[in-house]
Amino acid sequence: MNFSRVAALTAVFGVLLVAGCATHQRAPAHTTVPSAPGARSPAADRPGSGTDEPPPTTRTPRPGPKEPAPGRTPPRARQSSGPPAAPRHTARPPKPATAKAVRALAAGEVPGAAALTTRDGHAYATRFTAAGVADVRTDRPITPADHFRAGSLTKTFIATVVLQLTAEHRLSLDDTVGRLLPELAPGATDPRDITVRELLDHTSGLYNYTADPELSRELHGAGFTAHRYDTYTPDELLRTALGHPAENAPGDRYAYSNTNYLVLGQIIEAVTGHGYATEAEHRIIAPLGLSGTSFPGTDPRLPRPYGRGYSQVGEERVDSTALDPSRAGAAGELVTTLGDLNRFFGALLGGRLLPSRQLAQMRDEKDTNGVYGLGLYGTRLSCGVTVWGHDGDINGSYAQTAATGDGRHVLTLRLNTDQPDAPRRIRALLTAEFCPRS
Repeated sequence: MNFSRVAALTAVFGVLLVAGCATHQRAPAHTTVPSAPGARSPAADRPGSGTDEPPPTTRTPRPGPKEPAPGRTPPRARQSSGPPAAPRHTARPPKPATAKAVRALAAGEVPGAAALTTRDGHAYATRFTAAGVADVRTDRPITPADHFRAGSLTKTFIATVVLQLTAEHRLSLDDTVGRLLPELAPGATDPRDITVRELLDHTSGLYNYTADPELSRELHGAGFTAHRYDTYTPDELLRTALGHPAENAPGDRYAYSNTNYLVLGQIIEAVTGHGYATEAEHRIIAPLGLSGTSFPGTDPRLPRPYGRGYSQVGEERVDSTALDPSRAGAAGELVTTLGDLNRFFGALLGGRLLPSRQLAQMRDEKDTNGVYGLGLYGTRLSCGVTVWGHDGDINGSYAQTAATGDGRHVLTLRLNTDQPDAPRRIRALLTAEFCPRS
């Protein structure tokens, strides 16, 4: 045998063996670690990144200050102090009936729909399902980490702060607007005898400022494009509301009005010396580690990652992602994520944010004949189960959270369009998720 040839072959095989082992141990270049809901993705992964900066030439400001109102905080990253959000790779498949109901929501004029379910706050029990797209230009799917505008879900945060203040004996549900806000000037309506309770459950009779014909033309429809970056102050919006006669005498009946929560925002500031956003950050957002939740004030941008928001104006679909959220203020400016809303409502109904007395008051709907509590409402499903939560819409976004009374089973759904004509399909989704035999 030719030993030099054997030696040469041995050397060759040795080199190949070493190279093979090194190749096996090296991670593929495209491998990434799945990110958690609420985590911020690298900029390179964000379709449409940087396209939401409002062009200065199209801004049509209204008279009044352009700086964010005191106490408001811009979106920013926060350190989570609560239990970690569920990583995508630990999420379980949704119930088949729930997935089918979400697909039904992403139909017609709705580009995309998504739902996140959490049980007992456990990451391994998180279920996420989505249908349609987050961006009609790129066909990017909706992810659990996407930020969106929550609209009137803001009201539950504001109501929680107010009820915390009552638990601390810093105000009472029977306190009047006149005592708490003596500088609030009457117009066609005199709000001074309205109580905090009547503001919380929408029995105050205050005119809904978003229904004002002139303002409504600026907030919606064809006027939205020209006025989407306008800044509105709470005082200005309240003057608009108080310029209309009251819908009814205080306490007479339920009539949903965004104006009620504008007033509650001012009451929080009068009682604490801090803006409502600062109090919500200190009392709710930071303690629960809601890293994707913020009160943007006048900032028209969404934190990344985010999908697009769409509004139907006549026959045209308008991208309404960017807007100045001061139009909503304490009634609806919140930006958040699916996971953060699940965590908030789970903590709220689970008794982590309010004493039992105040939580019972929040769920008491007797003054509205079973329609609305104090920043919370119940929905009785066909199977007899009642779920508690709130919904909200603002230009380009609709969201709703529902949870069992103990907060141990929570679902949040979102659509990337506003005012969807889908109440039956939304109820079908809740039935699919919460009814045992669905």
